[in-house]
Amino acid sequence: MFKVKALVIALAAASIALPATAQTNADILKELQSLRARVDQLEAQLKAEQEKPKAELSEFNRIAVKTEALEDAIEAQGLKGFKISGGADPTFIANRAQRTSSFQFLNNFTNGEVYAFDNSYFGMAWLDLQKEMDNGTRWRMTLAPHKSSQSGYNIGSIIHEASVSIPIDGLQKRLIAGVLPDWSGYEYLLPHQNKFITHNLLFDFAAPTYYAGIGAEITDGKWIYKGMLGNVNANKYGSGQPAPLLSYRVDYAKGEFNGFGFAGQHGKIANATAGGSTMLHALEVDGYFVRGPLTAQGQIGFGQQKAAAFNGGNAQWWGVSGLAAYKLTPRFELMARADYMNNKKNGGGTYNVYFTGSCFAARDAAGALTVDASGTAVNDQTCADGRNGFGPGMAYVTDADGNNGQWEVADANKGSNRYALSLGMSYLLNQFTTIKAEYRYDGSNNRVFQYVGDGSYKKSNHTIGLSTVVTF
Repeated sequence: MFKVKALVIALAAASIALPATAQTNADILKELQSLRARVDQLEAQLKAEQEKPKAELSEFNRIAVKTEALEDAIEAQGLKGFKISGGADPTFIANRAQRTSSFQFLNNFTNGEVYAFDNSYFGMAWLDLQKEMDNGTRWRMTLAPHKSSQSGYNIGSIIHEASVSIPIDGLQKRLIAGVLPDWSGYEYLLPHQNKFITHNLLFDFAAPTYYAGIGAEITDGKWIYKGMLGNVNANKYGSGQPAPLLSYRVDYAKGEFNGFGFAGQHGKIANATAGGSTMLHALEVDGYFVRGPLTAQGQIGFGQQKAAAFNGGNAQWWGVSGLAAYKLTPRFELMARADYMNNKKNGGGTYNVYFTGSCFAARDAAGALTVDASGTAVNDQTCADGRNGFGPGMAYVTDADGNNGQWEVADANKGSNRYALSLGMSYLLNQFTTIKAEYRYDGSNNRVFQYVGDGSYKKSNHTIGLSTVVTF
């Protein structure tokens, strides 16, 4: 401020020193007043600049105090590190063989509904709750009122996942425990994580649904290892049930765009054909390539379960699934998926295939149907899975006179090899909403798909699906 005043005095002196004849006293006074006004303006600006840091510091302190108070309140309420998300996917499915054309939403695997490729994990709603503590412990509870990972086995359960991940030697080595969805293959259970509406054949019929137990997860650079000793598709084994199975998965991220993994299960599991439990060995390998608009995924799986085939022998299967998708625009994507599953040995069957009883009446040596006291045919034979297309093929058989025709198992020792082709599209309506459409063709080398309209069996079936997936 002293320098500003000195400048004003110097200017004034210079003005006064000019020849008196050039200016009157009034002119000089007017110039001095103008200079004084300019000095006042400069002084005001200087003062404002000096006060500005103090005001900014005061505002910063106020914000800091308020932020700390909010953080304390969040921590006191248990909301620190807490995340909530969820979604829903009302779905329409039309199945030609089953003569169904219906919306599916929040229907469960009860009251006559069973797990099938056209009634899989879609048409559901879920709520995902996650919390991470200061020491790195992670909690997760995913609720699905219908069609949770457990709902087909632990009837009525809304728990899809209830797990904890605890650091045991840094954040890269963890103890995991609880109920976790299966980690096999390239497809996931929840709808918003998949390209298509339906799932591939290996997902539906050659993979577990969930685990309940304890294990470990280790991250080592590009590698992730995890394993669990626990029940498969069961929260608690009953009397006489086997020890828990060993389940594991290894993933490798080769680079920014691609990677691979493999998973397996070994141990005794419930036997849907013979009852009780028998030994299972299953292994699958999967991989992915995602770059720009292109997505490619694939999977190969193998498995065997003792005494679980249609004829009582060992069930064996192997299969392959491949998916390709391309985004024509950032919002619009086209997809194709092809599956093949070899399941011919001993009449077919896997631990996720259930054969129906009381399908057709037996015949005596003369070809006559077995009847009860009233003369009604007794349907006491087991049939193929006519909805999903697994098991031996069916043939239309009559007696020697061409009468009493019915669909019967053609060869109980020869199962059906299955394949499926799905074509689809998806459109990202907004950040939270995706619309999906799918046409699916299912085929077999045998007549194993039952058409409920007339009870006949054919080698193929057609399904159409539409879905709206909304997440938050």
